[in-house]
Amino acid sequence: MKLQHVATDLVHQVWPSIVGMVDRANEFGGDDYTTDQIKVYLATGQWTLGVFVDDENVIRGAVSLSFINYPNDRVAFITFIGGKNIFTEDLSEQLKVFAKNFGATKLQGAVRDSVAKLAKRLGYYKRYTTIEIRI
Repeated sequence: MKLQHVATDLVHQVWPSIVGMVDRANEFGGDDYTTDQIKVYLATGQWTLGVFVDDENVIRGAVSLSFINYPNDRVAFITFIGGKNIFTEDLSEQLKVFAKNFGATKLQGAVRDSVAKLAKRLGYYKRYTTIEIRI
């Protein structure tokens, strides 16, 4: 598979192919945003979309990144990732290059423990645990 950037003006064309993946990934995202709001972030360029395509150019996965500039790093934060068989060493390397192409020096994401275990095999480490309470 290959990771390809989706330009902002093509998000609406790609959306029907990825909305199911976004829905499934967003089930674990709490109530920070809805699937429709994710589409708005992508379509307005606030988030960057990439798709994982197979040899027949069929979309098998998708990932979106938001970028955060800190004094020492530009972080590409994975806002969603979904699809089948996308947590491989090759695709992880492609994701790193993808993020670097947008100026990132770090790649981060908030994941559940099961995904953290998968990511650990690819060299990611648990930096911190996020807790939350509605106030």
